[in-house]
Amino acid sequence: MIELDHLAVAGESLTAASDLAAQVLGVPLQPGGAHAVFGTHNHLLGLGDALYLEAIAVDPDAPAPAYARWFDLDRFNGPARLSNWICRCDDLEATLEALPEGYGAPVALQRGDLRWRMAVPASGVLPFDNCAPALIAWEGDDHPAQRLAACGCRLTRLDVCHPDAAALGDMLAPHLADARVHFITGPAGLAAQFDTPSGPRRLT
Repeated sequence: MIELDHLAVAGESLTAASDLAAQVLGVPLQPGGAHAVFGTHNHLLGLGDALYLEAIAVDPDAPAPAYARWFDLDRFNGPARLSNWICRCDDLEATLEALPEGYGAPVALQRGDLRWRMAVPASGVLPFDNCAPALIAWEGDDHPAQRLAACGCRLTRLDVCHPDAAALGDMLAPHLADARVHFITGPAGLAAQFDTPSGPRRLT
């Protein structure tokens, strides 16, 4: 089984991504760190329920990798937006074997004392035009959500929109059971709804 781990807001800069999340949700993000393997950096926001939000962008001070960055960030352009959803699993290899090809191969990663493996496609592009979830397996008991201050924001709904949303939903149904996740037929993209200290908010 897989379960929702975090949401990613991408931007042409980290400031753009963080500002969007902070403006919509009405709370500031916390400092994150850098990802040396992919040349990216992030800010974070705890959402409770072992869930968090990540603002992420290419780090202009890091050398460009000789391979595609995760989350299709090499091709990102335009306004910051909710770009990806990430699901954790206990056995990454078994989960990849159970799903069709295209989710990528495991890459070992770390940031500080956090260690994890993520399945990253060689192209950087996830199935269903990046609307399929990225898959992650954390090593040990440490998890970013445990280190983030409570901000009063909670995810209430995630809409995964795609022309073939029904096929994506059917593919994931044996592996994901989360009443907050809905598959909607329409143009490719994500939309998330939150309860916040300022009331309901919608992030796209």
